[in-house]
Order: sequence, then structure tokens, then C-alpha cells
Amino acid sequence: MSEAKPNGGPRTLVEEGTHLKGSLSSTCPIDVKGRVDGELTAPSLTVSASGAVHGKVKVADLLSEGEISGEVDADVVRLSGVVKDNTVLRARTIEVKLSSTKGKVQVTFGECVLEVGEAPTREAETGKKDDVAKAAQPAAPQEPELPRSIPPPPQTTPSAPPPSMS
Repeated sequence: MSEAKPNGGPRTLVEEGTHLKGSLSSTCPIDVKGRVDGELTAPSLTVSASGAVHGKVKVADLLSEGEISGEVDADVVRLSGVVKDNTVLRARTIEVKLSSTKGKVQVTFGECVLEVGEAPTREAETGKKDDVAKAAQPAAPQEPELPRSIPPPPQTTPSAPPPSMS
């Protein structure tokens, strides 16, 4: 499955017509022209227009001109293919290239999650979980606020006139 490329060393190739089910892990970049169903781990993954990857992917760089679905965790994602429903993409950057030879381009995002940016730190995750947990807890019942009455002004009694200074 590993093939030497003149422009950059060995690459792992899943050729068109090949259907791999299970786990594929490589220290070389992986090129998929066929189909992979399962877990895939490599420094980079290229899915050609005829290729499809369905499952859990963990790579630094993903270039997909084919079909992907499942859970993708990468630093850089470049998409110009198909992303199926119920797909989760986690990446520091996502680039989408759209083009059409027949008029307009239509982009349809089914049920999918896109997470772009830095991975949360442990402290941030803990804080976020605490905030979510607090929000999920029912609020403590509060005592109803009673109407406050304003006391009447104090009664004054007439007093003797002030002594005259003569």
C-alpha cells in the first residue's frame, strides 16, 4: 500500500476500486482514491474526487475533493468535495473551495458541526462544563416579594411657640 512519489517520499495509497474497512495508520501521507470505512491516522490525508473516507480521521492536514463523513480532527482542512450529514469537523482552519462548470454553486450543510480555532485548554473546558452544569441546574425557589407598605408620616402635635428674646 505504500508507494514512492518522486516529489516527496513514500505515500500510502488506497487505489480506486479498493474498499478498506477497519483501521489505517501511517507515518506517511495517505492518498485515498478508493474508499476507507473506519479509523484513519496519518500526518496528512488527500481524498481524491473518486475517493471516500467514512469514520474517524486524525491528521494534521486534510485535502478532500471526494466524500468525507464521520468525525474529522485536523489542524488544516481544505474542502472542495462532499461532506455528508452527521459529520463533525474540528480544525484550526477550514478552507472551502467552491466552483461549478454549470452555472450556480449550491452548498448544503446537513446536520454537521464545524469547530474552528484553537483547541480549548483544560481550564477553559472545565469552566465551560461548570457553566453548562450551572445552567442545567434548576434555579433555587425564591421567596415571593411582598408588597412593602410605606409608613405614614409621623404625627406632629402643636407645640408651644418659641420663647421670645426680649
